[in-house]
Amino acid sequence: MREIGWTNEEAIGKTFGSSEIKDWENGQWENRDGKVIGVLKDFHFESLKDEIVPTVYFIAPYMAWNYVIRIRPDNIPATIAFLENKWQEFVEDQPFEYSFVDENFGELYANEERQGKIFAIFSLLAIFIACLGLVGLASFTAERRKKEVGIRKVLGATSFNLVMLLSREFLWLVLIAFAIAAPISYMIMQSWLEDFAYRVAVGPLVFILSGLFAFFIAWITVSIQTAKTAYGNPVQAIQYE
Repeated sequence: MREIGWTNEEAIGKTFGSSEIKDWENGQWENRDGKVIGVLKDFHFESLKDEIVPTVYFIAPYMAWNYVIRIRPDNIPATIAFLENKWQEFVEDQPFEYSFVDENFGELYANEERQGKIFAIFSLLAIFIACLGLVGLASFTAERRKKEVGIRKVLGATSFNLVMLLSREFLWLVLIAFAIAAPISYMIMQSWLEDFAYRVAVGPLVFILSGLFAFFIAWITVSIQTAKTAYGNPVQAIQYE
């Protein structure tokens, strides 16, 4: 209605035809007029990469190419067989083909789903490899500073303070890595979302939660290794050398 300048109320009962449409895409509908009997809200039945376009629905029994049928989900095979038999009774020269609406919608985003699974797998692998690296570095650092840890503990440092001391440098590395990765991730996400006519805004909350999650995983990974040294017997640590 907005395309032709009518309000929803004004459209009811008016005659509508090809003369009201500036860019009529299909010439076979020219000079076909009809009375407007209802106006629907905008709804999307295609990919969100495409904008909602003005659509006209009209009765055309001479052009029954497709049928939309609602069926009960309890006995789908029998229903399909019944429909196929009825189809063959009336249309013998055309094959019976069918599809489900939910499957059709799923196919619209099949590529995005595949990409999502691939990114999820590689993200998990990257997290696993990063954790292995942190474990190795934390073990090496804790072993190298074992005597220092023992002396600090004898002088009154708590085990928690020692864990934080040994973990601090690794957490700084995670913070620096996040500061580098966040803007790059934002640009990649914005570039991907530009393909969609309807998209969500990427807010700071996504990056804050992601950063906290990465920080937490790194802290847990490093703390487990450093805690072995921090909670150990300080006498053995001092005698280490």
